This record gives sequence, structure tokens and C-alpha cells, in this order.
Amino acid sequence: MADLTEYREAIGKIDEQMAALFEERMKICSGIAEYKKEHGLSVKDKAREKALIDRNRRLIKDPEIEEYYVQFLNGMLSLSRAYQERLLTGMKVAYSGVEGAYAYIAAKTMFHEASLECKNDFASAYRSVENGDCDCAVLPLENSYAGEVSAVLDLAFSGTLFVDQVVDLPIRHCLLGVPGSSRESIRTVISHPQALQQCSDYVRNHGFSTREYGNTALAAQKVLESNDPSLGAIASKETAKLNGLTVLDENVQDSGINTTRFAVFSRTMDRGKGTENRIDDNFILVFTVRNEAGSLAQTLNIIGAHGYNMKSVRSRPMKELLWKYFFFAEIEGNINTRNGQDMLKELSAICGDLKLLGSYHACVYTDLAEGE
Repeated sequence: MADLTEYREAIGKIDEQMAALFEERMKICSGIAEYKKEHGLSVKDKAREKALIDRNRRLIKDPEIEEYYVQFLNGMLSLSRAYQERLLTGMKVAYSGVEGAYAYIAAKTMFHEASLECKNDFASAYRSVENGDCDCAVLPLENSYAGEVSAVLDLAFSGTLFVDQVVDLPIRHCLLGVPGSSRESIRTVISHPQALQQCSDYVRNHGFSTREYGNTALAAQKVLESNDPSLGAIASKETAKLNGLTVLDENVQDSGINTTRFAVFSRTMDRGKGTENRIDDNFILVFTVRNEAGSLAQTLNIIGAHGYNMKSVRSRPMKELLWKYFFFAEIEGNINTRNGQDMLKELSAICGDLKLLGSYHACVYTDLAEGE
């Protein structure tokens, strides 16, 4: 049996090898960080981390050691994320609204260390990425209660950016008031029209009158400026924290599953999803069809014939052409396969315009930014 000194010398040699491998791994992580910056991807990828742990834990033959190796992997992944976030500190992410708005919360949740830049509207955020002022833009696609955000769909069709990430963000509205106010003192609530609609039952049940405002965070700022205990805002808990308001009531939305889907728009398409077909892969097509009988049905039939499931398809009017429409389709499946490329070739032969907007895998953010 070896003595303690020999054991320690053996561990020392292993530690030297691990240190060299750790340094090599972190250098590769810096390349990953640069790739994520270029493609507008957030650092944390839950699906990828789970797949890595599930795969690597099988490399351990001793079941008693396996659980410790999983802890080791989790720690290593945490360090990797922290290093990537430090490298991405200079990343600029555009969003529409002001601090505390739900787009701000979505951007802050996905890009912890990035510099967040507020823009006046969706188009300004989108154009800031096109012209290179920002690296990516976080914009809403649709709300589970209020429906699609048509202005963003129009930008997706007419612009040059791609979508490599789509996340679901739970919307948790709160009733906010100035310090010293109470729910009983509120007579009027102000907020964005969609937020008021999403809380219509709550507003009606409490007898509040309503006024529409530009967005939820601006409504909160207005309440602060008024210093009126009878005026309340419907906005996020994050907004209350930023503006020094009091949360008078939480989760006042009518639906417990109220969710907004945000897309990250960047200048480059991520084609690194591999060739294996995963059940959580999705892609987005925007296209027009020829003005011929059955042309839309033919397009949809091609998609189905290649084994892809269409989650949704929406039509939007083309502003420059009267009574002409483009279509925005979200489809389940991996487009980065031979089958996917064959389908695109077939579609290009019958579609007037066809754009692969991007591909992504499903992600839900339940761990919101601090304060939410």
C-alpha cells in the first residue's frame, strides 16, 4: 500500500493535467462567447447543459462516484457561464421601452452582463442592429393573451436580421402606487393598452377607471411624478423597484399562464444546430405565394410532406402592395438537415419570396431577473 506522500504526489500530477485541460476548455469557451455575441445568443442554454450532463455522467463507471461527478460538472458549467458573461460585458442589446418594461426584463434575464440600450420603438431597436450600433435586439413576437405583435412580424419580413433564439417570459402584472397609497385608495389605473386588457377582470372587479399609456414602465413613472394616492399603474415588480413605488397587489393578470414570447434578432444566422432531429427544434419561415389558385395549400402540403409540423401560420398585409400578403410560419423540426434543405428548394420554386428567418430550440424563462 502506498503511503500518504505517494497519494498526494499522484493527486498532484492529476491536478496538473486537469489544470491544463481546464485552461484549454476555458479558451474554447471564449470562442463560444464570441460566437454567441455574433449570433445574439444568451450565455445560459439549459437544454445543452442538461444534454452534456446526461452524456458525461455515463463516462463514470463507479455509481458511488457518479453523483459527485455531476456536482463537478455543474460547478464547471457555472464557471464557464461566469467567464463567458465577463467576456460579453461589452455586448450591446437593444430593446423597445424603458427600464422596468417587460422587454427590459427579458433582455436582462437573457443577457446578464450586456449593456442594455432602450429604444423608442420596435423599428428603432431593429435598425440599431442592422446598422451595427447594437449586437442584437430583444423584441416581442406574441402574447398568449393579446396575440401577435404585428409590427415586429412586419420587420421580420422586410428587414435583414435573423432569429436564433426565442424564449417564453411569464408576465406577472402588479398594481403599483406611490408610497403611502393602498389598493383601497386607487381610483384610476394607467398602463399600456395590452396590459389593461390582460387585467380587465381585476380592474372591473375593483371598480377602477382606466387610462392608456405608452408602456407599463412609463405609466409607473407617471404615477411617481403625480404623487397621487388615487392613481395606480399596472406594471412589473421590477418597475416598482426602479421607480420607488409600492406594490399594492401582485399577479393581477386575468390569466395565470399569461406569457410573452420574445425573439432575439441578430445579423447572422446560427447554423450550428447539428444534423440530429430533436423534438424541441423549431424554425421560422416568412414567405409570399404566387397569385394562383391553391398556391398556399401547395406550400403547406410540401411542408407536411417532409414530416414537419406547423405550429402556427399568420398572414400580414404587404404595405407597399394593396391586398397582397406575406405569411409568417413557425414550424417544429430541425431545418439543418438534408430533408430540411430539400424542402426549402421545393418551396423556393413555388414561393414568390422565401426567407428562413432562423432556427431555435424551445426555452422558457422562469428564473426572471432580480425583482421579478
